[in-house]
Amino acid sequence: MLKVLRNLKKSFWSVLVIIILLVVQAQADLRLPDFTSRIVNVGIQAGGIENSLPKIISKEDMENILIFSNEDDKILENYSLVGDNISKEQQKIIDDYFVKDFKVEDNTVYVLNDIDNEKEEELSKIFSDPLMEYSVVTNEETENEIKNAFISKVPEEQKQILENMSVLEILKTMPEEQRNVVLSEFTKQIDNMESSIKEQAAVAEVKNLYSNLGVDTDKIQNNYILFQGLQMLSVALISMISAISIMLLSARVAARLGKTLREKVFKKVLKFSTGELNKFSTASLITRSTNDIQQIQMLIAILFRVVVYAPIIGIGGFIKVLTTSDNSMAWIIGVAILAVLFIVITLFIVAMPRFRKLQELTDKLNLVSREILSGLQVIRAFNKEKKEEKRFDVANNDLMKTNIFVNRAMSMMMPLLMFVMNSIMVLIIWVGGHNVDQGIMQVGDMMAFIQYTMQIVMAFLMISMISIMLPRASVSAKRINEVLETESSIKDKPENELKKFDENKKGLVEFKDVSFRYPDADTEILEDITFTAEPGKTTAIIGSTGSGKSTIVNLIPRFYDVTGGELLIDGVNVKDVSQKDLRDIIGFVPQKGLLFSGTIESNIKYSDDSMSDEKMYEAARIAQATEFIETKEKKYQDPIAQGGGNVSGGQKQRLSIARAIAKDPEIFVFDDSFSALDLKTDAALREALKEKTQDKTVIIVAQRISTILNADQIIVLEEGKVVGIGTHEELIKNNETYRQIALSQLSEEELNKKGGN
Repeated sequence: MLKVLRNLKKSFWSVLVIIILLVVQAQADLRLPDFTSRIVNVGIQAGGIENSLPKIISKEDMENILIFSNEDDKILENYSLVGDNISKEQQKIIDDYFVKDFKVEDNTVYVLNDIDNEKEEELSKIFSDPLMEYSVVTNEETENEIKNAFISKVPEEQKQILENMSVLEILKTMPEEQRNVVLSEFTKQIDNMESSIKEQAAVAEVKNLYSNLGVDTDKIQNNYILFQGLQMLSVALISMISAISIMLLSARVAARLGKTLREKVFKKVLKFSTGELNKFSTASLITRSTNDIQQIQMLIAILFRVVVYAPIIGIGGFIKVLTTSDNSMAWIIGVAILAVLFIVITLFIVAMPRFRKLQELTDKLNLVSREILSGLQVIRAFNKEKKEEKRFDVANNDLMKTNIFVNRAMSMMMPLLMFVMNSIMVLIIWVGGHNVDQGIMQVGDMMAFIQYTMQIVMAFLMISMISIMLPRASVSAKRINEVLETESSIKDKPENELKKFDENKKGLVEFKDVSFRYPDADTEILEDITFTAEPGKTTAIIGSTGSGKSTIVNLIPRFYDVTGGELLIDGVNVKDVSQKDLRDIIGFVPQKGLLFSGTIESNIKYSDDSMSDEKMYEAARIAQATEFIETKEKKYQDPIAQGGGNVSGGQKQRLSIARAIAKDPEIFVFDDSFSALDLKTDAALREALKEKTQDKTVIIVAQRISTILNADQIIVLEEGKVVGIGTHEELIKNNETYRQIALSQLSEEELNKKGGN
């Protein structure tokens, strides 16, 4: 898989931008639960008051609170008593906390100085206990309990005086030492309270202090919620923009990777020799170039999100849970992760072996489909439609059953994971509800914990989704690498070792003790083949079926390499020249005429698109194709279907021959290319071709004696060996193999007559 991913280097900058955007999105998403917590805890429950440090407080309340504090100086040095000269910072606080045009009386209000966050947090902690104690003392219910406790310990004559005083007034009249002793008795319970409860009570008291002073508390709450809400929307907008950009860039990167892989596979296949093409099969190569690359493309579209985003969300969310909220419920996240991993790993183990089989069955279905569609005429001719339908059904059903098994296994994943997710949510609410009831945590913290947990679980869900696609994509990547890493058995030598053709031996084809065997074969197909084909002459090759005729001509353009001996063209071993230079001087017409989709013109001009029309017309005339081309509605612009399916076999062969003639090569190779022509057309074509190839080398593989009667040299093959070389007249007299082939096609009288001619 990593070898395939190396092809992403062309999209390096896009990948870098995707990674940056994923980090930005992850950070934005991790901040959203904080805003939820703050809006609920501070904005709704605390009325927009963030901590237990009052920004503004009346002189009277300040003096009362300082009764409960041992750090009066530290508190007062950070406040200023508002007088005639109000600073800009003080006026801003007054404007923020009071209704418009509110007038503050001189020396009645303390305003917090401009201090940093660290100092503010320190003061908030200092204020927390005094505010809590002040709240308890001034609460009507607790005030009576404390007052009764005081009175019960004093002489009768003082009780009447104390009964008419508030607890606060009583404390003010006491000496500091006595007051501290009295307060210590009822503050023990406060010290044992949860810090969150003390903080909430202190914040609530700050709100009461603001109300006593005439501060617009609704304004504070609305401003806080609006500010936090706008921040939350801004962060959500950043996350949304990042997500959209990531999707667009990921799709582009995936598409570009698919394009790159298709190009590499296609270019690699073009370099394959016939041996490599036979090894993979056409159907398999098509599947690898389409379906397999599509699997990788789909994976890449979401891979970065899983590799970058999911870990940041998963780890970041867990850290947030441990650092910004009560971590007593962190074990719930562990349970969720273990449950998700158990489900994913189990399904992975079950389904993984089937993914490879799935691709193999897809290959098989493509192979069967291709065979049936290619051989449709034969199938109909033998009334074997039912048999082929059954063969297709077997391949189709095998693929369907495997697909169903994999899809059933994978379809179970999402319901199971959703069940885990919802169960975890219920568990959080259950445990969190008890914690809220006990004052251990606040409602907003529980809501944030739910969001963080869902983010963490979703990160693992994303990883589980990739686990569905990764095995199949890994199989596809391996199949693609098999193609890309397969070296062609026919390769050019290094450029500095390549030779040029000998101009003095132009068109000369020499076989010197050539032998050949197919890869992995045990026996030689050709043995000790020795002959020379000279320019200006026609060399014909004839022999029984399987004697090696086509194999010999396939060696000339290096579709295969000789395994023994030497094959020289223009005086140079074909292995010592580049394949491009070699094939540039050869006009090859294969045994099976193949046309490309396009027009008659595009097929004849296949070797050179800029070829002149006159050259095309001449090639068509020599190939005896003019007759049927002129009957077409659009003449040379008439369309040709894929594979030449809309022309006859003879027309296909003539256009293939015209294509080779139009190339005007040094060497013409016709591999049984006249078999579909009638005798009259065959004779006319050979006569016209003779004029065109007076200084060219012509090599013809033929089954019909009539095609090669006038050849300058006939090579007779039998079981891969040369058993005769000569003209028709010589071989009829001296070669029994040739004579038997000739007699199987013509009578003794015809042979003698033709020989005499």
